[in-house]
Amino acid sequence: MRKMQVQGVHHITLTGADRQTSIDFWEGVLGMPFVFEQPNLDRASESHLYFDPGDGRLITIFTEESRKPDPRRTPTEPGCVHHIAFAVSRATFSQTVERLDERGIRHSGVKDRGFMDSIYFTDPLGLLIELAAYRFEPPEGHTHGEVLLEAHRIRVARNDYAIAEIHLADAIEALTMRRRQSLSADRGPKNPYRN
Repeated sequence: MRKMQVQGVHHITLTGADRQTSIDFWEGVLGMPFVFEQPNLDRASESHLYFDPGDGRLITIFTEESRKPDPRRTPTEPGCVHHIAFAVSRATFSQTVERLDERGIRHSGVKDRGFMDSIYFTDPLGLLIELAAYRFEPPEGHTHGEVLLEAHRIRVARNDYAIAEIHLADAIEALTMRRRQSLSADRGPKNPYRN
């Protein structure tokens, strides 16, 4: 038996209500350009809208004009989508509460996740949306996932409850030391301010 190795998310398709509700939310609230539309090739009564979230992937929505928005929370039983998280810059994240409030969109307020900050709210159809901003930038040549894996290892070795900024800082240092060479035989911390 062999795996079918994936290399990223190709796209996520959601069932929407009418066309304009999708455009108004995905482009008008979240800023994702509406880049493509065609019929749903498996169901002619539906339209298939494509939005660009900014990372080269796509969010697509099946819409049908007879469907109306229902703001009740979408199901969260096993097999259902709990929420979708989107990355935002620190600058955008710092404006999120104000921008949601000015639209009258109820939200969770800022949540401290140790390695990132998050805020949650629902779309017009009850799907929980998370906007997340990392608290760190990975060192050159590494991904956020690699830093989190290293931080996880450090956290577990120290028997700490959850990843915190100290684990991230130490993970970034460890990854940098492994990837970047030095002429120094001893690369440990030093004190050049000795008397």
